[in-house]
Amino acid sequence: MDYDTLYGEYLVFEKSLKEKLKTVTKLQKSIAKQMESGDVFRCVSDTASLNQVGGEVESIAGEMHALLEGFDAREYLESGLFTEQLLAECAKKGVDVIGSFPVFEMFPYTVRIDVENQEVFVDRKKVSCLRPSALVSTIKGGQEKLYKASFNATQFANELAVAYDLALLSLNKPAGSDLYLTTLYKYLVPMSRFRKDYDQQSYAFDIARLFDNEMVEVKGGRSYQFGPSRNSNKTLRILDRSGAEHFLATIRFF
Repeated sequence: MDYDTLYGEYLVFEKSLKEKLKTVTKLQKSIAKQMESGDVFRCVSDTASLNQVGGEVESIAGEMHALLEGFDAREYLESGLFTEQLLAECAKKGVDVIGSFPVFEMFPYTVRIDVENQEVFVDRKKVSCLRPSALVSTIKGGQEKLYKASFNATQFANELAVAYDLALLSLNKPAGSDLYLTTLYKYLVPMSRFRKDYDQQSYAFDIARLFDNEMVEVKGGRSYQFGPSRNSNKTLRILDRSGAEHFLATIRFF
C-alpha cells in the first residue's frame, strides 16, 4: 500500500469521527445547560446518548489505529514506490531532483530518507513527512522563499574576494590563480561550528545567485570568473533562475 491509498482510507474514518465529535459537543452543551437549570430528566437521556456515541468514537479510533498500524512504511520506502511517487511529484511541481534513494538533491536542499526511523531530513532539519506530495510542496515552498529573499551580490562577491586572497596567501598561489570553490568555502567559513548554520549547500545557493547576477565590480576594480573542472568531486552543481543546470568548479579574481 502506498501513502495516498492509506490517506484515502483514513479520510473515511476522519469524516465519521468529525461527525461523532460534533454530536458529542452538541450533547455536552445540552447536558451543561440542562444541569444548570435542573432538568435532570433530559440529562439522563442525553448522557445515555453520550455514552453510546462515546462507544462509537472508541470503535472508530480502534479501526483507525488498526489501519495505521497495518501500514508497512518500511516496505513502502524500500520497495521503490515512494521514490517513484516522489519523482513524479517533483516533475509535476517543477522541482529539479537528482540522486537516488535514500539521498536526493533538490537544489539547494539535500533530502535524506531515514528508513529505520521512517523520517525525512531536509538538510539537517527533520520533517516527519512520508507523503511525497506534501514533501515536495514543502521543498517547493522553501525554494520560493529562498529566491524571494534579498541578496546583495556585491557584498557577497567582496566577501568571496577576501576569502580568495587569504587562500592565495595560505596556498602560496600567484595572483589571479584559479581556486576551487570548495576550497574557498573553507576560507569563507573557517570555523567548523559555523558550517552548521552556513553549509556547503547554502554556499552553493549563494554562488548560484551570484552567477545569476550581471558581473559586479569587486573592491579595487577587480572582476571574477567562474570555471569548470574535470574533477567532479570539486564541482558545485547549481541551477540558475531559469532552472538550467551548471557545474562550477573554480573562481579567480583579477
